[in-house]
Amino acid sequence: MKSLCLVTVGVLAMTLLIASISLLVAHVFQTVVDLQVKQGTVLKNGTETFEAWEDPPPPVYMQFYFFNVTNPLEVLQGDTPLVEEIGPYTYREYRPRVHVQFLDNGTKVSALNPKTYVFEREKSVGDPEVDLIRTVNIPAVTAMEWTRSTSLQFATELLLLLYQESLFTVRTVHELLWGYKDRLLSTIHLLHPEIDPVFGFFSKMNGTDDGEYIFLSGESSYLNFSRIVEWKGQESLSWWTTEECNMINGTDGTSFHPLISKDENIYIFSSDFCRSLYLVYDSSGSVAGIPTYRFVPSAMVFANTTVNPDNAGFCVPPGNCPGAGVLNVSVCKQGAPIFLSAPHFYQADPKFVEDIEGMHPKKEYHETFLDINPLTGLVLQAAKRMQINVHIRKLPEFL
Repeated sequence: MKSLCLVTVGVLAMTLLIASISLLVAHVFQTVVDLQVKQGTVLKNGTETFEAWEDPPPPVYMQFYFFNVTNPLEVLQGDTPLVEEIGPYTYREYRPRVHVQFLDNGTKVSALNPKTYVFEREKSVGDPEVDLIRTVNIPAVTAMEWTRSTSLQFATELLLLLYQESLFTVRTVHELLWGYKDRLLSTIHLLHPEIDPVFGFFSKMNGTDDGEYIFLSGESSYLNFSRIVEWKGQESLSWWTTEECNMINGTDGTSFHPLISKDENIYIFSSDFCRSLYLVYDSSGSVAGIPTYRFVPSAMVFANTTVNPDNAGFCVPPGNCPGAGVLNVSVCKQGAPIFLSAPHFYQADPKFVEDIEGMHPKKEYHETFLDINPLTGLVLQAAKRMQINVHIRKLPEFL
C-alpha cells in the first residue's frame, strides 16, 4: 500500500511538472508571437503591412438611404413630418493612399487618401439618375440662416419669392449626392464668390481627398501604429470651444495597433464628423473563423452635457447644445445647419424620434461597429453608420 501511494504521488508530481512545463512553453510561445507582431506592425516600405495600409484589400461599400417626405403640405401647416426610407443606393468605394512620403527617419508617414465611388446596380434598389426624392431644400434654408439679420436679408427674401423656393425640393438621388447647380446659390455666388453654387451632400468628394494626413509609423512604439498626428498641416482642430474637443486623436479607423485589449478605448478621428471619438469593447466573436473584438461608440461620446460635461466644447455657440445623440457640425460645413446623428436617431434623445413619423431605431441596423482581430489590430468587418439632418427653425426675420 505504501509503495502504491508513493507511485501515485510520483505520478501526480509528474503530471504537475508536465502541466507546469506546458504552461511555461505556452507562455513563452505567446510572448514570442506578441513580440513578432509588435515588430512586424510598422509602416515600412516593401512590407505586407505597408502594402495593406497603402491599398486596403477588402471591398468597401457606401450605401445611401434617403427619407422621402410624403406630407409636405401638411408639414407647412405645422403637422408632424411623415417620411419613408428609400434605399440602398450602393457604391463601391476605392480609397488608396497616394503621395506617400516617409518623414523623420521613418517614424512618420504623410499621405493623401482620395476616395472614388462607383455605382453598384445589383446592390441598389433603383437608378440614382432617375429616382426622385422629396427632401428639405437645404440651399434655401442655408441661405436664410446665412443672411438673417444682415443687409442681404431683404435681397434673399426677394430671390426666394422670385425663384418660388419652398421648404421642400424634389431632386434625383444623383443630384442630392453628387451635386446640382442651384439658382439661389448661383446668385449669391455672384456677390460672394466663396459660396459654392453647386449643392450636394458629397459634392466634389468623388475622386478627391480631404487633405494631407501625417501618421506615426509605429517604428518607435507599436502602440502608435498609424496614429494621426497632423491633418491639413495642423496638430489640432479649431472649430470647437475647448482644447480637448479640438484634439486629433487616434487613427482614421481603417487600422489599429496590435494586441488590442478589451479594457482600452479605441480612438478614431473622422473628418466627416469634424472631430475625434472613441469606441469601447462590446462583445467577442469571429469573422471567417478569426477571433474578433467588437467595439462600438461609447454612449458618452454624444451624451448631453449633464451626463458628460466634457461635451460642452461641442456646443457652438457656447451653451447651444442640441441634445443627446446629435452633433451640430454647421461650424465646419460653411454655416449650413447640418446636424449629425446615428441613423433613425439611434441612442439619441427620444424627442428626435417622436418629432418625425417614420423613425424606427434598431441596434442591428443603425449602430456603428468595428470587428477587430485583437492580435493583429486588423479590422475584419465594420459598419460606419451616420445620418445627415437639417435643422429647421422658424425665422421671424423672414416672411
